[in-house]
Amino acid sequence: MTPIEELTDELLLFFNGFASWESSVIRSSDLSVSEAHAIEALGQHGTMNMKSLAAKLGVTTGTTTVTVDRLETKNYARRSSTNEDRRVNLISLTEKGIKAFEEHHRFHLSLTEQMRACLQEEEIQQLLNIIKKVNREIF
Repeated sequence: MTPIEELTDELLLFFNGFASWESSVIRSSDLSVSEAHAIEALGQHGTMNMKSLAAKLGVTTGTTTVTVDRLETKNYARRSSTNEDRRVNLISLTEKGIKAFEEHHRFHLSLTEQMRACLQEEEIQQLLNIIKKVNREIF
């Protein structure tokens, strides 16, 4: 196996493990994965318009609109228009949405702590630097 093939296999193993872990966390709620990701983005970055939220999620504004519609129906988020331009909708979390964010974020922190526990301090810094570089260059 070449180093690229081995890296690909390890990345797939990590991605599939993470996706499975996240699905099991979300399964205990009434949220879909895309809804949980939107709540995570709003919880991390605060109120934002549809275009900004779509950019944070890496999806189209149409996809984000459907997700926000569902979050509103479930009372996790709300839209409000701005005084300057009533066509612009700002999306924010409701109290229920804030609680969901805090719970989901605790799960993420717990997983990160588990990862950190099996690494040396130097390895943690190396991993952080590598992930930042990949995110900057590719995503």
